[in-house]
Amino acid sequence: MSYKNTLITISEDSKVTSAKVPVIKNEKPTIAYIDHELINNNPYKFTQEDVQFKTYLIKNQIEEENAAELRERFFSKSKACFRASPLVKNYGWGINAKTAFFLKGYKAINFLDVLNVD
Repeated sequence: MSYKNTLITISEDSKVTSAKVPVIKNEKPTIAYIDHELINNNPYKFTQEDVQFKTYLIKNQIEEENAAELRERFFSKSKACFRASPLVKNYGWGINAKTAFFLKGYKAINFLDVLNVD
């Protein structure tokens, strides 16, 4: 599923009260850290699927040589959407999926604090 014109807000069961930037753990980037870096450093550039696949490649230290074939295999099994992302569930981030002619449903990130959510 790819969201368009949607604001994915922090999970209702999240224990955070303000947004936190994910950090590297045990000298390795976490999924949340990679997702955050990709989305935050490339606003509205990637779709949900792009972020999921790029995160998979980075996390598993896979080169993008056979990316098309790898991507097809990666998405042959269903994947959780951004509503289940650690950014949303554990770090207090909302993900803004806008659709416009030039944005094509790409993602950008919003702070919980900016959203003014209690």
